[in-house]
Amino acid sequence: MPDTEAAKQNEQTNPLKDARLAFIGCGVMAEAIIAGLLRKQLVAAEQIVGSHPRATRREELYAKYAVRMFESNREAALAAHASGSAAETETSASLVILAVKPQRLSKVLQELKGAIHQEQLVVSIVAGARMETIAAELLHPAIVRTMPNTPAQIGQGMTAWTATTSVSEAQEREVCALLEALGKALRVENERQIDMATALSATGPTYIFLVMEALIDAGVHMGFSRHVAQDLVQQTMLGSVLFAKESHKHPAELRNMVTSPGGTSAEAIYQMEKGSLRTVLSKAVWAAYKRAEALGGK
Repeated sequence: MPDTEAAKQNEQTNPLKDARLAFIGCGVMAEAIIAGLLRKQLVAAEQIVGSHPRATRREELYAKYAVRMFESNREAALAAHASGSAAETETSASLVILAVKPQRLSKVLQELKGAIHQEQLVVSIVAGARMETIAAELLHPAIVRTMPNTPAQIGQGMTAWTATTSVSEAQEREVCALLEALGKALRVENERQIDMATALSATGPTYIFLVMEALIDAGVHMGFSRHVAQDLVQQTMLGSVLFAKESHKHPAELRNMVTSPGGTSAEAIYQMEKGSLRTVLSKAVWAAYKRAEALGGK
């Protein structure tokens, strides 16, 4: 009975209940979205179509998720709008998700020109691709630009997104539901903030993984086996993040809680400040931000 009630509630509150989705390009991130949508039962497999140039990849995705796959990007976009009855076409959402590599985007947009129906919403997860460029190439005004990160592959991602003024409130709700299948989604005001999020959250796992690697290497240097050092570091980082989220305290306050005068934490902090750790991280984020701006300008 509880499952039935949950199913009924999901049906009433799910903006994607009647949606049809076309994934143009089906790499790692597109697969993560498909898997998340199906896992959360936001859509059924028959509501999804995808495209990929390699037959082996198309066969793999069909075998795993039972979604229809096309070799042609244009056919996939048209199929998303054409599926269902005429009445459904007028009332239900249709999303075209651009998930190709940045260097292929221009060619793909040329293929899709004229294939996007006026009621469809185009959602881009292509790094650096400006909404203005996509809208101009497709002759289509309703564009959403997103920037997910790597943990989205396990449903723990952070995705920043923004939209053109032609995107309706109903379409924004559909986008939220789509992106929350990857983890947490945050709407930002403009594309400059997308570039900022690219540097902070999308590139963020790089900083975390590097710090993790350095700490594990330090453990090995002291004498731990690598797998023991890895267990100690990973659980410490995971627990620290969860504790920070649950406590709602400022990081400085949390740090002070574990720093005793003359203790090990005080000595460690002294060495990190001496090595300008804060400055190095700040410079890294700023460099990533400027690089994101430059990529968008190309």
